[in-house]
Amino acid sequence: MKITRDIRPVTYLKSRAAELLNQINETRQPVIITQNGEPRAVLQDPESYQNMRNAIGILKLISQGETEIKKGKAKTQASVFKDLERRLEENSG
Repeated sequence: MKITRDIRPVTYLKSRAAELLNQINETRQPVIITQNGEPRAVLQDPESYQNMRNAIGILKLISQGETEIKKGKAKTQASVFKDLERRLEENSG
């Protein structure tokens, strides 16, 4: 991230929105928008935003899994497969 290029005041956004959107979509780098010298928003291209949301979702699932393991609620792969085989046999016959 190039600080001088990737932090812009809100007035820049107002006057050069199309140019800024082109930059974001070409570089895939987010731009921080400031107001009165304080960071107020981050502009990001849609693909990078979706990738970030997907990554956060995966991290949440990993965290939930770790919590379940700590609580002793995990099963071994072998026991899961045995349960599945048993259920398949019950439903097929």
